[in-house]
Amino acid sequence: MAVKKINLALQGGGAHGAFTWGALDCLLADPRIEIAGISGTSAGALNGAAVKAGLAAGGAEAARDNLAWLWDQVAGTQDSRLTGWLAHLGPGQVSQALEYSLPYAFGDAFTRMVSPYAYGPFYRNPLTDIVARFDMDKVCCDAGPQLFINATRVRNGKLRVFSQAEVTPDVIMASACLPTLFQAVKIHDNETGQDEEFWDGGYTGNPALFPMFDRSLPDDIVVININPLEREDLPRTPQQIQNRINEISFNSSLLREMRAIDFVQRLLDDGTLPEGRMARVLIHMIADDDLMGELSVATKTVPNAYVISQLKEAGTRAAQAFLDAHFDDIGNKSSAALRQMFA
Repeated sequence: MAVKKINLALQGGGAHGAFTWGALDCLLADPRIEIAGISGTSAGALNGAAVKAGLAAGGAEAARDNLAWLWDQVAGTQDSRLTGWLAHLGPGQVSQALEYSLPYAFGDAFTRMVSPYAYGPFYRNPLTDIVARFDMDKVCCDAGPQLFINATRVRNGKLRVFSQAEVTPDVIMASACLPTLFQAVKIHDNETGQDEEFWDGGYTGNPALFPMFDRSLPDDIVVININPLEREDLPRTPQQIQNRINEISFNSSLLREMRAIDFVQRLLDDGTLPEGRMARVLIHMIADDDLMGELSVATKTVPNAYVISQLKEAGTRAAQAFLDAHFDDIGNKSSAALRQMFA
C-alpha cells in the first residue's frame, strides 16, 4: 500500500474548528496518509497540538482520541438528552437563532463597550484549563509531524511563527487570542529578545503556509478551510456585516500566500525559474462553503454541542470526498483552483 505524505494547514475560526476535527479524524483513519507537518492558527493551533501530541505518543488512534477529548471540553457536553431537541433544526437555523437571541446581543454589545482589561484580577483566559492538560512534552518533541503555531505580535503587527520547542501553553493561547474577548498573551520572544504581547494569528497568518516550504517536508499542503471565501448575499444587518468583515480579514493572508504560490508555479512551469530554484508547492483544500455560509460569528464564539457535532460530521464527509476525488493528485498536482480563489 502506497503511503502519501502531506502537510496540513489548519485555519482558525473559533468553535467552527470542529469542522477541522472531523476532517482530521478522517485523514488520521486512512492508513494511506502520513502527516509530516502542521501549521495551525487559533482553533487550528489547538487541533494541531492535539494531533501532534497524539501522533508523537501513540499514533493515529491516540491523535483521534486527543481531538475527541479536546472538542468534548470545548462543547462542555455532548449529552444528546440536552441537545436532541435541536435535531429537527439545521446548523444554520441554530446559528441564526443564537445570533438574534437577546443574551447573545447583550454579550456582543458588552464586548464592544468593555475591554477585557476591565476585569482586573478577576480575568482568566477560558482556554487555560484546556491547554494546561495538553502533554507539552509530546507537543514539542521531535517525534511526529513538525508543528508551527501562528500568532500576531501586537507591537508591530507582524506574524510570529512558533515551532517545536518554542511552543508552550501560552503560545497556543496567544494564537487563539481574540482581542475583544481576551487579554493579549505576554511571551518572551526570542526573535526580538524582549517580552511581547500577542493576539490571534488569524490577522496575519490563517494559517501561514511558508513554514512548510522546507525541503525536508513534502510538497503537498492540504488546507482545511473554515472561513467561507464567498457569500452571494450582501450583508445588511450589523451582525452580518461584522461577520463578513471577520471572514474577509481572516482569509486575506491565506489568499495572499496562495497568489504568491501560483505566481511561482507559473514561473517554474514556463521555465523562467529553473526547477529546484524554488519549491514546487501542491495545494489542496478541504472545505464546505455552503455549510459555513449558513453559520455566523455567533456559533464561532459560543460553542454549541449540537452545532459542533454537525460540524464534525460535515468535516468528515468533506475530507472523505477529497480523498475519493483527489488522492491520486497528492504528490502529482494541485487539486485546488488557486487562481479562481483570488481572481
